[in-house]
Amino acid sequence: MARVQNEIIQAYPEMSVNELDHPILFVVDMINGFMKEGALHDKAILKCAKPIKELAEQLQCRNIFVADAHPPHTREFISYPKHCVIGTAESEVISELQPYVEELFHKNSTNAFFAEAFREFLDEDFYYYNDFIITGCCSDICILQFALCLQAYLNEHNECDKRVIVPLNCIETYHIEGVHDAMENNAFAIQNMSANGIHIVSEIKE
Repeated sequence: MARVQNEIIQAYPEMSVNELDHPILFVVDMINGFMKEGALHDKAILKCAKPIKELAEQLQCRNIFVADAHPPHTREFISYPKHCVIGTAESEVISELQPYVEELFHKNSTNAFFAEAFREFLDEDFYYYNDFIITGCCSDICILQFALCLQAYLNEHNECDKRVIVPLNCIETYHIEGVHDAMENNAFAIQNMSANGIHIVSEIKE
């Protein structure tokens, strides 16, 4: 569960699997470089692995994992410490979720929407799905940007039957004392996504 005040979690309802319509599950950056090693890792994010695993088992729908995979010298390292370099253990999906990886998209920015593989998905497979469920980390960076861009895409094309859904028990962000506060940034991300029409739920249950 995202580290955030209880009253924020309680403001959003649970959702039943039966309420979903042709869902697809995205699992973003559940990789070693954000949970087990490296400059941006936070072991607390590992708590999302179990609910994401359970959600994948409940849904039995197509899933796509998305992972940072940066060249050794990349523009993003101007803004963030060097992390998740291509070919290193940091860029690999955590072992706890490896058995659930059906497809893996790589990205070189914080926003999966601009990954080449996702752009191909938009062109070829987008119309098969109505509910786009986004999970993983980091809630205020990669999740927020991906969800907002996908929501804007739905708005631009008047896709009124499609939803972007974010379950709060399946997202988290990292905490670095005095630099990046997980509680504050989770609250900001949740409120921002909700204000932009993204369907926030506390969790998705059978």
